[in-house]
Amino acid sequence: MKKILLALLILAAAVTGAGCSNSTSGEETKKVKIGVSGSDNRIWDFVSEKAEKEGIEVEIVRFSDYVQPNIALAEGELDANAFQTISYFNAFKKEHDLDLVPIATTVIAPMGIYSDKYKSADEIPEGGKIAVPNEATNMGRALLLLQEAGLITLPEDFDGNGAVDKIVDNPKNLEIVPVVAGQTPRVLPDVAASIINNGIAVDAGFNPTEDSIFHESETATPYINIIAVRAEDKDNETLQKLGELYQQDDVKEFIEKEYKGSTIPTFVPLSEIGE
Repeated sequence: MKKILLALLILAAAVTGAGCSNSTSGEETKKVKIGVSGSDNRIWDFVSEKAEKEGIEVEIVRFSDYVQPNIALAEGELDANAFQTISYFNAFKKEHDLDLVPIATTVIAPMGIYSDKYKSADEIPEGGKIAVPNEATNMGRALLLLQEAGLITLPEDFDGNGAVDKIVDNPKNLEIVPVVAGQTPRVLPDVAASIINNGIAVDAGFNPTEDSIFHESETATPYINIIAVRAEDKDNETLQKLGELYQQDDVKEFIEKEYKGSTIPTFVPLSEIGE
């Protein structure tokens, strides 16, 4: 009788154990919070559908600026973010002493000069006001764009961090007006031209390659966008998988078709961006 009772207890334990195992294996979905800036999430919506098939549930958390997505990531409110260039990322994490790293490259979004008064950069008059984003790295990129347009000259050793006093030649005596990046479309009526970040331009209803009077013809490595995570999570399998899914051919084709050149898929090794 005791042997029968013992056998029944062992069988019951085995069944219970099997039930726990099945329950655990059923919880395969991994949840990931991705921070983005702006409201154009077409790429991430596409990637999220792919991720769902791989057992990864992506929650998109929207921000209206370029500061909070990194702070939220560093404080553990996000698992990753995807909104910034490597240049901005490096400067921001150094300034705020954040232990963040990139795990994948994503796109290049060309910056443009916009005007509702002039049809080309050459038409901008003497003493014209030019609005530029006021963050150091975005302002630096804006100044480089003005130089590419032939409007100003910067020093040969320009480090990419913008400041008005770094301009060495300004033949039209243009007045550079730093404003919050999100306000650059709104000040268009008050300036000769405004330099607007790609994502902000899209949110304002512009096509960066069709509506700007001048845009970046060649985007340097520092302006490639990235997926960033906390350094402690750089080898996290789920986050690495998400980066891999983003860089697949179908995503590349989706971006090219959806954005028609205003956003360019740029999937390069991290070693090529200095990481």
